[in-house]
This record gives sequence, C-alpha cells and structure tokens, in this order.
Amino acid sequence: MRDDPGSSCGGSPLMIDVSVQGGDWPPDADLEAWCARCTAVALATGLKIRPGTELSVVFTDDAAIKDLNATWRAKNSATNVLSFPASDPDGDTYGPFLGDIVLAQETTSREADELGIELSDHIAHLIVHGFLHLFGYDHQDDADAEVMETLERRIMADLGLNDPYADRPLLADGP
Repeated sequence: MRDDPGSSCGGSPLMIDVSVQGGDWPPDADLEAWCARCTAVALATGLKIRPGTELSVVFTDDAAIKDLNATWRAKNSATNVLSFPASDPDGDTYGPFLGDIVLAQETTSREADELGIELSDHIAHLIVHGFLHLFGYDHQDDADAEVMETLERRIMADLGLNDPYADRPLLADGP
C-alpha cells in the first residue's frame, strides 16, 4: 500500500482511508489498526458521527507536512500532526466526511525518542489529538487547551496508554 491512495479500514460507523505517502513508518497493518482503535475509543467518549462517515489519515514525511503547514497555517516548519476538518456538524453530529489527519514521520519519531516513549504510543496520541481537532477541539488558549488535554488523557487511558501530558501540559497555540 505504500505510495498508493490508501486502504479502507474500520467499518460502520466510521470508514477510515489510511495512506502512507512518505517517511519510514511501521507496517501498514499496524497503522490501520491504530487508526481504527484510536478513533473507536475516541468515539466512545460521546463524539457523534453519521453512519458511514469517512476519515482520511495520511502518514507522510516532514517535507510534505512543512509544505502543508506553510500553506494552511502560515508556519514555515514541520509539525507532528495537522488536521483538516471537512464538514460542519449538524447539531453535534459530524459527517459524512469528517476530514483529514496528516502525520509527519521524522518529527513524530524524534519526539518519541526525546520523550522516551514507544513510537506506537506517540502515533496513537497524535491520531487522537488530530481526531479531536476534527470535532472542533483546539488549544488556542489555556481554557480550550485544558478541555482538549482532559479528553485526550481520558482517551489515552481508555486505550491503556500513559498520560501524554504527565510531565508536559498542552500549551496554547495562539493565533
């Protein structure tokens, strides 16, 4: 599946298209499983989607994400994850296309090494983080960051993974 449009995984109510477009990522089957599990656990917290809602998750490299970050956020640097929401909710229900999550391999791997955590745990956290952005969660100010961080901690605990903010709180990412 490398460098092709991706594969569909998941199933009702969320269809996930996973695509590896660059970088040295773990095996495709692992990435697909992590996407399915992380989003299912996140949805179990009460996030609402229409049946058959679609999500795209792209695994790429720093060069590609740097271009996206420059184009869409006017930040000329690589980042670990970007989210691109694709629909406004109908009330509190999202779909039929949720949006795109894009992860950068070099940044993600470097951060996992610096934090002394398993790469798979960091990938899971970034999938969860990106997924929450698609539902309107953000960290533009401290209050919003606290709400998002609390939900991320809950989801990570439900996944059986360590608190990603135990020693480093999510910082507001102002305008």
